[in-house]
Amino acid sequence: MDAQARHAAIVDVLRQEARGGVVPFVRLVEAALYAPGLGYYVCDRPRVGKAAGTDFTTAAALGPMFGELIAQAAVSLVGDVSGHTLVEVGAEPGQTHFAGVAARFAGTQVFRVGSQPVFPARAVLVANELLDAQPFHRLVRQAGAWRELGVRVDGAELTVEPLADFSSPAAAAFAASLPPAAEGWLLDAPLAAESLLADLLRGGWSGAVILLDYGKTVAQCLEGSPAGTARAYRSHQLSGAILDNLGSQDLTCHVLWDRLEPVLVAQGFRSVRWERQEAFFVKQAGAAMERIMATGDSEATGRLRALTHPAHFGAKFQVLSGIR
Repeated sequence: MDAQARHAAIVDVLRQEARGGVVPFVRLVEAALYAPGLGYYVCDRPRVGKAAGTDFTTAAALGPMFGELIAQAAVSLVGDVSGHTLVEVGAEPGQTHFAGVAARFAGTQVFRVGSQPVFPARAVLVANELLDAQPFHRLVRQAGAWRELGVRVDGAELTVEPLADFSSPAAAAFAASLPPAAEGWLLDAPLAAESLLADLLRGGWSGAVILLDYGKTVAQCLEGSPAGTARAYRSHQLSGAILDNLGSQDLTCHVLWDRLEPVLVAQGFRSVRWERQEAFFVKQAGAAMERIMATGDSEATGRLRALTHPAHFGAKFQVLSGIR
């Protein structure tokens, strides 16, 4: 199915469930990403890397180096990891970045985006860019109040307009918690990421959580992102055309770290903190970084710099971690 046909099929799905020709913006994102047989993340195609046909690059695409640093960080957080299972959630197909460190753990488990992980009693949960791959609500400041946006799907073109009411109690509660902002200010809220994280942490398993992603606090979004943080990625090109090519491009927004930290605390995690990826690896995987630098391998050190240097992944990404 080509991109045009996929887009049309997703719009047809939304038209069938629209009320008054409009669906909540979050529902459009959910369908674009996860509609059975149509969504961006349910189709078996390469998305990550630099090869032709891919759309974006992540830290995990750097391969074994990423696995080595994560394994060292796990040791720093929980000590002996030989009794812990390394559980990666949201992995892309074909990635083998943990193959070289698997023997250090009791075992490894990999779950694709959309699957339902089952955790052993002791685990190290690793999720790289999982939380930003969840559906998100879009709010606008209008006439002195926060309103949730929807998308009109019954016309020749998709258009955005405010909903008459909030699509869920969670969306209404989130809006009620927000301070005022300038007229027309947009705020993207991946509330589904909070629900997903809570689900992953349930069950009482012990160990550590290492969540790598790009994000901001709510305050940061309301200080410097008047157009919101939502965007599309296709063929390594960033775009604001988030209503185009549904199902054939990634739709994402910044996670809200100050909304995710309390989720860990509520589930009994301690030493919860979020920091730049650069700082996290220096603190928790410094020994591994020194070993890599000592090899004198220019390719390896180049990959390390890409992962940790502030001009690359080091500052653009952050890490939320905790232990239980």
